[in-house]
Amino acid sequence: MLNGKQKRHLRALGHKLKPLIQIGKKEIETALIDETNVALEHHELVKVKLLESCLLDKHEASEALAQACGAEVAQILGKTFLLYRPATTPVIVLPATDKADKVKAA
Repeated sequence: MLNGKQKRHLRALGHKLKPLIQIGKKEIETALIDETNVALEHHELVKVKLLESCLLDKHEASEALAQACGAEVAQILGKTFLLYRPATTPVIVLPATDKADKVKAA
């Protein structure tokens, strides 16, 4: 589960990304999940765009795709959202969790 500091870090990284995955009228099917899994394994952070033809709500679509891929939703903004899943050898280094920071400070 991502905390606020980690989500802010991912949003900053995701700002410059172009959408790699687009959800249209076929919505979330096996091919889309497979494509998203490949993108997440390669990039770790993926921007997904909902097209006008998509009948799903942005919150429904982001949660369904994240759950199907074992990823977490880092941001939902307009018709796009960011998914994050660390790769087997992570490239993105997330900030430490708040709990770890408090333990170090004590």
